[in-house]
Amino acid sequence: MEGELLIAAGKALSFDALVDEMARYIDSGGFVMPPLVVGTLIMWFGIGWRWMTLQRGGDLPLETWVRKAVRGEEAPDTGLLGRAVHKGIFLAQSDVEKLRPYLGDAYDGIRDEMRQFSTIVTAIVAVAPLTGLLGTVTGMIETFASLGDMALFSQSGGIAGGISAALISTQMGLAVAIPGMMVGRMLDRRQDRLEAELQELEELLCANRYNIKLAQTSSDDDVAADQEEA
Repeated sequence: MEGELLIAAGKALSFDALVDEMARYIDSGGFVMPPLVVGTLIMWFGIGWRWMTLQRGGDLPLETWVRKAVRGEEAPDTGLLGRAVHKGIFLAQSDVEKLRPYLGDAYDGIRDEMRQFSTIVTAIVAVAPLTGLLGTVTGMIETFASLGDMALFSQSGGIAGGISAALISTQMGLAVAIPGMMVGRMLDRRQDRLEAELQELEELLCANRYNIKLAQTSSDDDVAADQEEA
């Protein structure tokens, strides 16, 4: 019991020490650090949202996916393409005269869902290094403006200490931008592939609408025949 309490106390102390160290790091970076921290949280929230949203829903080729869904066989209906397949088949089997405009309207919502947070992530990745550089330039100006106050530098580590503190904001800006750019571009490529498949699905449904409606009619006849036999 005492050992568990000591472990818990050690974890609490280490967490408090980590929080204090982070607070000192943010404070030493100057006035640009709070916006960079907020931008980091928003950026990674957007990246996480896009990671969860940009899911295909299954590994089936589109033609097989549509064929299984039309026949009533087991076909994934989750993910962006899964929902698009089932929504598109429903429209193809309906009595609308021109299918393509209805598919375009139906898939616009899916396309908007794909693009959500993309602009915000891209903007933060672009702005973060510049914000860090602004903090560094401001810190360097303050450092060189205070060259005459040797007492200040003797307490804070001299000119090297002042320059070191000024460079923290640039370090923070790059630490935000580099991983955000890498993950963001990977998600952008995934979005491009999904948009291309969505366009391919739209063409596939329009080209095979007759067969889809015919399959629906055959399925309805089979159900009616089974009910009569019963």
